[in-house]
Amino acid sequence: MALWSRAQQQDFRSRVRGCLLGGAIGDALGAGIEFEALEQIRSAHGDAGVTGYVPAYGRRGTVTDDTQMTLFTVDGLIRAHVKRDSGAWHPPTDVHHAYLRWAATQRDWGPDERRADLGWLGREEWLYAQRAPGQACLTGLTGPDAERLGTVEAPRNQHSKGCGTVMRAAPFGLLAAWDPGLVFQLAVECSVLTHGHPTGYLAAGAFAVIIHAVARGGTLEEGVHLALALLSERPRHEETTAALRAALDAVRAGTPSAERVEELGEGWVAEEALAIGLYCALVAEDVKSGLLLAVNHSGDSDSTGSICGNLLGALHGETALPAELVAELEGRGTVLQLADDFVLELLHGPELHGTTGWNERYPAA
Repeated sequence: MALWSRAQQQDFRSRVRGCLLGGAIGDALGAGIEFEALEQIRSAHGDAGVTGYVPAYGRRGTVTDDTQMTLFTVDGLIRAHVKRDSGAWHPPTDVHHAYLRWAATQRDWGPDERRADLGWLGREEWLYAQRAPGQACLTGLTGPDAERLGTVEAPRNQHSKGCGTVMRAAPFGLLAAWDPGLVFQLAVECSVLTHGHPTGYLAAGAFAVIIHAVARGGTLEEGVHLALALLSERPRHEETTAALRAALDAVRAGTPSAERVEELGEGWVAEEALAIGLYCALVAEDVKSGLLLAVNHSGDSDSTGSICGNLLGALHGETALPAELVAELEGRGTVLQLADDFVLELLHGPELHGTTGWNERYPAA
């Protein structure tokens, strides 16, 4: 990536920022209606459903565990790259440790200043809030067995395919210099830390590959076809493959609508959330219309909104995001700072690793 031109580096930075901000915006748009049926949403907000942020967890523009875990995924990936200098290179371990730090935000009142491993993200007090975290994420990262690293052969929560494995997987796709097959595999290996059903971790791998394609300047369709090809090589891929094909079929079925979204499912499980988020990104006339389509349905509105936002943000870059939604987003400064640090690490890591400030922000231990 160091050989990229300045224009390419600027484009990549915009896509990373767009992906993380877009996901957070979609998450916040769906947060206030996550557990409501479409009829309830329309009754409360009009026939068009929500058209902007509605209050959730005490304010407008609030994000949920989807954004929280996505940010800690980025933190884990940065630390993996920092540790690479020492010869230690196993990103799933670093992402696992990052998820354990996220789990601490779900039980502690605030950052434990005695912990040297928190880094700057773990000291962000606004992240210490429960926002309806998924049960598999919690059980996979808490309890006496929490330190055990789940693997594909011995995953955590082996029967779970909840969407919590997909909604945090976009950052793997932002490893733009990696081979798509490696991106897919890393997303799988980090999914089984909490979700062990093949559909759960394969959906995460597919999502990461689609993000990867658009982060490198490709189209959503190119990303989907590459994901389908990689899925075909994996056992028990059928549910995930069928969900992606259903999303493509829905694009050709006619005018986009909430009812058409609901034909793809409710989004509580991984393959349905991926299908809904992808469909809404594929048919979006602009970022805002795609995000609103992704959240106005009966089901897991914040997760489908987050997935759609990750896709559209990576596709179009941060300047395409609706300014009024960016301005009111909870934690915007944290999201942007982490996005920029991720880009700095990928583009200029060796120059940073010997500096005290960087090591304090992302301690390798």
